[in-house]
Amino acid sequence: MADSTIADQDLAHDEAGGSPPARPGSGRLMRFAVRLASPVAIIVLWQVASMTGLLSPRILAAPSEIVAAASKLIASGELLTGLVVSFLRVLAGFSIALIVGVLLALVSGLSRLGESVIDPPIQMLKAMPFLGLLPLFILWFGIGEAPKIGLVAFGAVFPIYLTLHGGIRGIDKKLIEAGRTLELGTLGIVRHIVIPGALPSLLVGIRYGLSVAWLSLVVGEQINASSGIGYIITYARDFLQTDIIVVCLLVYAIMGLLTDGLVRVIEAYTLRWRPQVIT
Repeated sequence: MADSTIADQDLAHDEAGGSPPARPGSGRLMRFAVRLASPVAIIVLWQVASMTGLLSPRILAAPSEIVAAASKLIASGELLTGLVVSFLRVLAGFSIALIVGVLLALVSGLSRLGESVIDPPIQMLKAMPFLGLLPLFILWFGIGEAPKIGLVAFGAVFPIYLTLHGGIRGIDKKLIEAGRTLELGTLGIVRHIVIPGALPSLLVGIRYGLSVAWLSLVVGEQINASSGIGYIITYARDFLQTDIIVVCLLVYAIMGLLTDGLVRVIEAYTLRWRPQVIT
């Protein structure tokens, strides 16, 4: 019965001189094609400029050369080894930033005294160019792994703290009063009211903090590094290998997108109770 109704509607539409209604998926496919058109056009123009000599290899290698360089690095295992080392550095530094940022935001967001003590120094440190602190990190921690992990942690802690602090301060006071009416203690209020209410802000801070973490690692790994993606970039820079440099930069970008996508998946799962505004 349903099939005959749909067929009758299509027949009536055709008799009226119109075309069949477009399927919902065709619109999404068209939008995706439009968004993909400009990057493809840039790559094609890039390749043509390199082949005609308008773009020197010393300035920027051709896309075909970049693909060939990526294949060689993957085949030799050098890219995978450097990627694992860089990922472990980001994981260690970001874990430290997450713990410190959450603890500082909880103390500062739940207490006026804590805010008076913690927030001013955080705001001062946030205004400093943290990448310029690398020489101090080297003097304090040497030239091993500590300054690289420390730089990642220092850069990522501020987005986590600021977003979570704002999320805690934005919680409706009536919810906290309701929790006290139900005889919830401080830990109960934090667990059942503060954390769920501030979780969206925290996840935004985590996403932003991850991008800053990878940015910090780009700089940290190019100073006295003997492994990692940054070390490959430094080695390629000394020999003017722009194709390898671009490959490593693309790896940084892809890892940043993948980690951001992972947080998006976690966000969709943990915040599934919220109504979706945009579908």
